[in-house]
This record gives sequence, structure tokens and C-alpha cells, in this order.
Amino acid sequence: MTGTADRQVPEQQRLWVEDPVPRRRMPDPVRTAAVRAVIIVALTLTQAVTAFLCTLAGSWLAFPMVLSSVASTVVATWGVLDVWITRQVWNQRHGVVSAPSSTARSLRRERRRARRAARAAERKQNRIRRGRSGRLSHP
Repeated sequence: MTGTADRQVPEQQRLWVEDPVPRRRMPDPVRTAAVRAVIIVALTLTQAVTAFLCTLAGSWLAFPMVLSSVASTVVATWGVLDVWITRQVWNQRHGVVSAPSSTARSLRRERRRARRAARAAERKQNRIRRGRSGRLSHP
């Protein structure tokens, strides 16, 4: 029996190939703050939905739940800001890995050349003023 099972079908080439880009791991303090913020925000959203449903049901719990939802929103905002501030502080203290663009690199090279030329001209001018003996004036 010669059917499709006997034939070797070449593997089709995929149209989209993803190259895994290694992402740098978040620093521990930033990751801790992010986990804390996600938990707080999740609890706040759950509390807000519960407050909304209690309000629709006309339950006596509606008013306390709405008040605590407002307080939880303030805490959740603090949690998100904490992540941002912790990240900024970490970057400031430990430096950020940056790869300057080629234009920035060339501008820096030009400034460095100009500074070197200015220093060389100043040294040459100082040598001319002092003369060969190294003294400022001859007696």
C-alpha cells in the first residue's frame, strides 16, 4: 500500500521565528516592591467590585466597603509609586547599563579632541612664556 504515510514530507519552514532576547532580571528590591504592589492592587480591585455589588444589593456593608475601597485605592497608588521610586533609586545608586548611540559617541570624541587641543595649546603657551630655563623672568 503506497499512500501518504510512506512519503517523507519535509518540515515546513516557519514564517515567524522568534529570537529570544535575554531580559535583565529586575533587582531584588524592585521585584519585591512590584510583587507587593500587584498584591495590593489585586486586593483593591476585589474590594471595589465587592463594594459595588454590595451597593447594588442594598446591603448594610456597602458604606463601609466603599470607605475602605477609597482607603485601599490610596494604598494601591502608594504601592505603584513605591515600585517607580525604588527603581529610580536603584538605577541611581547602581548605575544603568547604557549603550550610547553612534552620534553621541562621535560628539563625545569631538569634544574630547577639542579639550586635548586646548590643553596642548595652553601648555605650549606656558612653555613660550617661561622660556628654556623654566623661570618666569631673567635677572
